[in-house]
Amino acid sequence: MALTLDDRDRAMLNGEAGKAAAFAFEILTGFAGSVGAKGFLDITGSHIDGCLYHGQVSLDFVERLVDLGGKVRVPTTLNVGSIDLIHPEIMRMTREQTEPLARLMKAHEELGCMPSFTCAPYQTMFRPRFGEQIAWGESNAIVFANSVIGARTNRYGDFIDLCCAITGRAPAYGLHLDENRRGRILFRLEGFKDNAFDLDSLYVAIGLIIGLKSGERVPVIEGLSPPRDEDQLKALGAASASSGAVGLFHAVGITPEAPTLRDALHGYEPDEMIVVEPDDIRDVLAHLSTAPNGAGITAVCLGTPHFSRAEWDRLIPLLRAAEPRAGIPIYVNTGRETYDGLLRDGMLNGCDGYGLRVVTDTCTYLTAILERLDGTVMTNSGKWAHYAPGNIGVQVGFGSMEDCVASAAAGRIVRLA
Repeated sequence: MALTLDDRDRAMLNGEAGKAAAFAFEILTGFAGSVGAKGFLDITGSHIDGCLYHGQVSLDFVERLVDLGGKVRVPTTLNVGSIDLIHPEIMRMTREQTEPLARLMKAHEELGCMPSFTCAPYQTMFRPRFGEQIAWGESNAIVFANSVIGARTNRYGDFIDLCCAITGRAPAYGLHLDENRRGRILFRLEGFKDNAFDLDSLYVAIGLIIGLKSGERVPVIEGLSPPRDEDQLKALGAASASSGAVGLFHAVGITPEAPTLRDALHGYEPDEMIVVEPDDIRDVLAHLSTAPNGAGITAVCLGTPHFSRAEWDRLIPLLRAAEPRAGIPIYVNTGRETYDGLLRDGMLNGCDGYGLRVVTDTCTYLTAILERLDGTVMTNSGKWAHYAPGNIGVQVGFGSMEDCVASAAAGRIVRLA
């Protein structure tokens, strides 16, 4: 299928918009052809996943764009990097080790990207609106933008998202197009008591299940009660994108493109229907923990994806009530914008004695921050529990935020319910 370029595209490819734009658009045309796109569309924003250092190639690509005079053409936020630039003292690396990591983050800023360094750009002032075409990297951000907001992006990987930002264009294929946003596989929740939907862990489990079973198909969830807040949907989406390839889900009566089941399916019948019952939830959650109840812990890790202000508003009272003093560090990953608000409002005053350690710009399952890797870490994040054993080699205990605080106070895994 021939790729159609308009006059602007041809001018960009010919270098009329600068060498960096020509270089980026040449890459995009090759990519667009490989995915069967017919042409390109304008985007209103981008979120770049390539701040995480994966080797010299990461830096070489961005610095080439810098050397060519590149600048992003749309508002562009940055995903987490490999170091915490605000709290460098928590990094367990030498200066020589951190230099290329910091340089990669700085090079993106030189292209005009916003130094947000968060995996949750939807929690910032650069949150897109319903129907906007965007080019986002970072799996949890992609599924949140598509599903909860109703913006439109594909699962863009390193370099392609940045090429879209440099050109202001994205290939017109996949989830950018109406026909590919139709729900294909239906997950029907049955047998749940109303109070089950109060539990954050339920949303994590549903996300893991749809990620494991959906493949490339867009899942539809029927029977989910309206969530307490967006953070529960954030957890669902993050888990689904971690355990599978989900870039968009529809929750009937909850997400904006699914007021009814018929709307979610675009009037068609689903390709497959799967019933999800309470036993399925218990089974999938049991597999998240690699350590038994009562096992000693060496740390608690929260905020994957990055903690929102609403989550901080829940956590701080729990800390003040429990006063954990067992010497267990409580790492909380959060975005700069959220952290600035906490400092401005004095929310962290008096929390020093509880082992609280705020992490910005990165995440504790990605880089060398934890003081000990020889024990068990408690978390309330399905994504953290899914990736951390393989990434950094720790054992994991999964539980609610309340469980995590109680475990920090006791120095061992505690589950309150």
